[in-house]
Amino acid sequence: MSTLISNVTAVLMDQGRTVLRDAYVAVEGQKILSVGQARPEGRFDETIDGKGGILLPGFVNAHSHIPMTAMRGYGDGHDLQDWLADFIFPVEDRWDPRAVRACTALGLCEMIASGITCTADMYMFCDGIAQEVAASGMNAHIDRGCTLFADEFDWESYPSCVETRELVERWHGYNGGQIRVDACIHGEYTSKPALWEALARYAKEKGLNMHVHISETKKEHQDCLGRWGKTPIQVLDQYGVWDVRAIAAHCVWTTPEDWAIMARKGVTAVHNPMSNLKLGSGVAPITAMRAHGVNIAIGTDGVSSNNCTDFFGDLKLAAILQNGVNCDPLALTAWDALEMATVNGAKALGRDAGRIAPGCDADLILLDPEAPNLIPCHDPVNNIVYAAHGSNVVMNMCRGRVIYRNGAFLTIDLERVKREVREHALPLLFG
Repeated sequence: MSTLISNVTAVLMDQGRTVLRDAYVAVEGQKILSVGQARPEGRFDETIDGKGGILLPGFVNAHSHIPMTAMRGYGDGHDLQDWLADFIFPVEDRWDPRAVRACTALGLCEMIASGITCTADMYMFCDGIAQEVAASGMNAHIDRGCTLFADEFDWESYPSCVETRELVERWHGYNGGQIRVDACIHGEYTSKPALWEALARYAKEKGLNMHVHISETKKEHQDCLGRWGKTPIQVLDQYGVWDVRAIAAHCVWTTPEDWAIMARKGVTAVHNPMSNLKLGSGVAPITAMRAHGVNIAIGTDGVSSNNCTDFFGDLKLAAILQNGVNCDPLALTAWDALEMATVNGAKALGRDAGRIAPGCDADLILLDPEAPNLIPCHDPVNNIVYAAHGSNVVMNMCRGRVIYRNGAFLTIDLERVKREVREHALPLLFG
């Protein structure tokens, strides 16, 4: 399948910060073939007239919990620990595979419609999540979050570790890399060294990424210091957790000493500004981390603690929050924030995406030029970061395949999904 996208303002996300007006972007198979202002020669299976809209790389949501769509607004108004213990964990005990699949499909619709082309998802019942992702056409890293509270541990028989290995065997590399599987430690405070060491070793043997919650709350961070005399980043480093490509979600209470380890080991901090503010966890010191050489990406976290996955909301908040905290309007520019949402997210996950350039994955989104909130357009990047929202997305292309166009989902039966959620998932979970 070859596609030519014409008549667009293309934000290339290259080092030169190129914004190419009246651009043509040619796609061959799953890859971008060419980018330029002259129409490429040859015939194409499909031609898409962008009608003067903004074309940009799709967003990389570097930390999510897709099935938690079911818990939108449930338990609001509590701090993280009470919210988890009194509301979220009891509901999660009621999941069945059918409900997980229904809520995953609903969550994928929300992400796709807001311009997300790849997500790194941490949860359980991962086989069902993978099935829905595969059908949707979206890219994903699907990670079985592993916990360990007991003193006894056997890598060969421990359930979440067995599930991780089965997930890797069944799904890692599916469809040329559409789905990848990472090793995943839920967090220092929900696990023990035996698990850290075993998963770190397995990730290294299999060439997998690592995904961990890190220093989300002050209590989590200080309790770890009390247990080990070290921060979560530091104690996990002792067990080889950061010896592979890794993403650390939240990092609100990390320290300069942590940042030095992260920069040296190539650990990406995933900023979840909406969730962290809503739960009162704090504000991650993003500008300071960037100054120390840490790669920063953006995540929505779960709908349960964000209430939506309109990625534009997290993007705008990420951009303006640091300016307010630092009392500096240039602390984080619109371009800096957009890099976090695209290029940096792709780098964090080891994907050849996040840019519009020949040879990159054709993960592209198109914004409606006639949307009132995008008129006038003095600066396309400023409009993307400060003015746009999910309803402005008129096309989502993943790996060269259009999966969403003009409000219609081309790979997911939304009406069927809504019925499943209403008639099975919600009664099961909430009675």
